[in-house]
Amino acid sequence: MGIFGRKDNTTATPAGATGPDLAALTGDYTIDPAHTTIEFVARHAMVTNVRGSFQDFSGSLHLDGQDPAKSTATLDVTMASIDTGNADRDGHLKSADFFKIDEFPTMTFRSTKAESLGGEDYRITGDLSLLGVTRPITIDLEFNGVAKDPFGNERAGFEGKAELLRSEWGLTWNAALETGGVLISDKIKLNFDVSAIKNA
Repeated sequence: MGIFGRKDNTTATPAGATGPDLAALTGDYTIDPAHTTIEFVARHAMVTNVRGSFQDFSGSLHLDGQDPAKSTATLDVTMASIDTGNADRDGHLKSADFFKIDEFPTMTFRSTKAESLGGEDYRITGDLSLLGVTRPITIDLEFNGVAKDPFGNERAGFEGKAELLRSEWGLTWNAALETGGVLISDKIKLNFDVSAIKNA
């Protein structure tokens, strides 16, 4: 069952009821960047995928055990921290052809809607702001569980996926291939692996 609908293995929980463990999950969390990954995937030359990630970011979650719709998420990403494993490619992505990091140093996400899809699955919709453009994006999440680490931190974990068309945020640079098609896909896949620590 999901984070907001967990049941005991032997005793059924009435619909809408919340148990002590559920109440304990409700609260504010800070995303741990040391144990969180924000990855993007683009098709390159029509034949392979190029993967990259962001190394510098901060974010927060508010989880509501009684009403998942009241849960929220925020994320701020430093665009200069982009890393695709190739310095020349990273430099091009930071340039005016792509992210224009001198003018737009930060990408932000602010949730506007949260919903439970049943089981461990959730969906967060929010506003993604990039290059001065703000558009909605939907992220599908899977709850991975909660645990207390050796340092006494209470952690909640999620995996997430989303897709977007980069052109909708003004990322239109491309190059035509002699064999047809373009160098970089318009569709970008986003993958998230999030570990968040409950605030004291």
